[in-house]
Amino acid sequence: MLDFIYYPVSWILWVWHKVFGAVLGPDNGFAWALAVMFLVFTLRAILYKPFVKQVRTTRQMQELQPQIKALQKKYSKDRQRMALEMQKLQKEHGFNPLMGCLPVLLQAPVFIGLFHVLRSFNRTGTGMGQLGLTAEQNASIGNYAFSPEDVQSFLSARLFGAPISAAITSPQSVLESFAPFGGVPSTLNIALVAIPLMVLASVATHFNSRASVARQSAAAAANPQSAIMNKLALWVFPLGVLVGGPFLMIAILLYWVSNNIWTYAQQHIVFRRIDAEEAEKKQAALERRADNAPKPGARPKLDKKKGAAPAATDAATEPVQDESTASEVGDEPSGGAAPRPSKPKPRPAANRPKSNKRKRR
Repeated sequence: MLDFIYYPVSWILWVWHKVFGAVLGPDNGFAWALAVMFLVFTLRAILYKPFVKQVRTTRQMQELQPQIKALQKKYSKDRQRMALEMQKLQKEHGFNPLMGCLPVLLQAPVFIGLFHVLRSFNRTGTGMGQLGLTAEQNASIGNYAFSPEDVQSFLSARLFGAPISAAITSPQSVLESFAPFGGVPSTLNIALVAIPLMVLASVATHFNSRASVARQSAAAAANPQSAIMNKLALWVFPLGVLVGGPFLMIAILLYWVSNNIWTYAQQHIVFRRIDAEEAEKKQAALERRADNAPKPGARPKLDKKKGAAPAATDAATEPVQDESTASEVGDEPSGGAAPRPSKPKPRPAANRPKSNKRKRR
């Protein structure tokens, strides 16, 4: 049913096993362990761009959180209108909330495919999804991209004496199927290898979650739903690795450790890169603002309309010559000589002011 996932996963694992098996030997436990780890690195490298898109989408959603809350408050009674306004807001800023969940959605089938492929190397169990084959039957049947010889090589691979396809809780019947491939391992030997991997995977899960929570804004961290999810990511999920670790084969624990190591490094690289880009944008904005601002000591430039006002004021304040005076002065004589001042005409007697002095009798 999920062969479109199982075959690509098995082929990537097959390629890396051939690479490391050529150096360390095909039956070497470290060759198989490195093949599993580099299978994880390959798949995570393919999902690198969706992860970057997820981080950018999360940042945009945090920046738009005030506008989103305003829309939710404004259209609280009209769900359809609120959905339309939310779509309009998302379209204006060019982001899709589904991109925030895409890496997780893509990793889920990858994990299922890897778990199934690794588990199918040993099909002697009788539990859910197991075929209950004998050791001879299991060793004579291939596993997707792997031939029967590759299956026997995987069963023979030991990591510090423990088969990488065994778990702490593996039943005795499954452990006995390793007899033709290096002897029956003990549960104690498997636990000595699996428990450090469980602890390492749990601690790595906690620190990855801690790095993600530290990047959240104060408003997002104060949200009750976000607070619950943060507690789950910080404490419940790492504890789940410890509780579920005994039921996982060593190869799956290697996958878990490798995945968390990649996530921890990738988060720091991507966040540092995005922080640098945002710092450059802020610096460019400050430089543009400084270029547009007037230089110290320079007069601000006035537009044409404001510049015409002083000219009109000067024309209005210019002294105007009296018409009567201009007529009395007469035409300016030729030669550039200055005009002679005209004597004032005597006033008529009728217009003379009367003397205030009374005649003495």
